[in-house]
Amino acid sequence: MKFDGLSAGYRRALWAVIAINASMFAVELGAGALSGSMALAADSLDFLADSLTYGLSLWVIGRPIAWRARAAVFKGLSLAAMGVGVLAATVWQSFVLGVPEAFVMSGVGFLALAANVASVLILFRWRDGDANVRSVWLCSRNDAIGNVAVVGAGGAVWLTASGWPDVIVAAAMAGLFLRSAVAILRQAFAELRSDGSGAVPAAGE
Repeated sequence: MKFDGLSAGYRRALWAVIAINASMFAVELGAGALSGSMALAADSLDFLADSLTYGLSLWVIGRPIAWRARAAVFKGLSLAAMGVGVLAATVWQSFVLGVPEAFVMSGVGFLALAANVASVLILFRWRDGDANVRSVWLCSRNDAIGNVAVVGAGGAVWLTASGWPDVIVAAAMAGLFLRSAVAILRQAFAELRSDGSGAVPAAGE
């Protein structure tokens, strides 16, 4: 039977990563505006989305599988929407290309990477489970991968004096969001089919 999140340790882990992600959303949003970096802006939105979806994950723990699977569907669709939004913003940025501040990108990218590595280590023992649990792990893993890319983009911007590395990384992150969204949605719909209820039970049932 797949782990469904019913663990005091898992709940504490989720509260910890919610605090980490909410803090880094504020930091990266400001840094992205200051530096003009689309990659940082994209990553800040990822932190915000993770904070909200981790809260949703906490709320559905212990509820019937239909609730948990539908929560995962919502998270998958939200991740897909974010990926499309980042991709659209990246296309726009490519036509009004400016050179972001490389040192701010790399410095904040290192800070975000440290935050995400901490989240990944906190959640590592719970990386497998139902769609709700699995979606939490995939979001955290994506964050760590994205921050490695942002740090690399900052170095490439400095070396080339061009904004294109920032645009390329933002587009790659959008693709990663979309790929993870597909994986989450596939598992969530499979769980809904296997449950067979088709309807969300009333509270208390």
